[in-house]
Amino acid sequence: MSDPFPDFEVVPAVDMQDGEVVQLVQGERGTEKRYGDPVAAAKRWVDAGAETLHLVDLDGAFEGERENADAVEAVVDAVDVPVQLGGGIRTAADATDLLDRGVERVILGTAAVEEPELVAEISEAYPGRVMVSLDARDGEVVVSGWTEETGLDPAAAASRYEDLGAGSILFTDVDVEGKQEGVQTEVTKRVVDAVDVPVVASGGVASLDDVRALRDAGAAAVVVGTALYEGAFTLAAAMRV
Repeated sequence: MSDPFPDFEVVPAVDMQDGEVVQLVQGERGTEKRYGDPVAAAKRWVDAGAETLHLVDLDGAFEGERENADAVEAVVDAVDVPVQLGGGIRTAADATDLLDRGVERVILGTAAVEEPELVAEISEAYPGRVMVSLDARDGEVVVSGWTEETGLDPAAAASRYEDLGAGSILFTDVDVEGKQEGVQTEVTKRVVDAVDVPVVASGGVASLDDVRALRDAGAAAVVVGTALYEGAFTLAAAMRV
């Protein structure tokens, strides 16, 4: 199984709601700022040097159904870099369909927590192409658009999903997500230390120092959204840290 992130990467986020690119604060609906067409955004980041794109169907994350399927398909067709997708993927059939359509990695969050065997089932057919999303608030994994607490420790959960076949872990620090106030690296480092598969960090990146801090904490890649869209730094500069 090849390493999806042989070198540290900065991965632009293309979060979609109602067919448009948006960024939310703390994952809460009603806080969104809109950034236009998903295909245009995706092409912009690839032209700027992105080697991977991070797509999220926010409507799917909240509603449990893939509401932005057309936009996702348009992005996959429009770019020639690997795309990882999360939001509303609740069944093996959902995941298989997306992987067959050209999505490189499916991101399972709520579904992985509710049905861990899904990770094993999909990973058996598509080794390395399941990324498990662990979102933590106050050091505890939360699901369903960050609305439900699970009591799970993120490092212990990451290790469990690695055992089930997950090819990578996406770790989001909800405490800082979308606030543009900087990152916390302690929990991220605990998750990194708990597994041998790549850990992709997300949440709170507001500066190049934040990118550097997450890299130094052991993250294989960092997902960046608002900071790139708002021009806090360029993708090129982030890739040089």
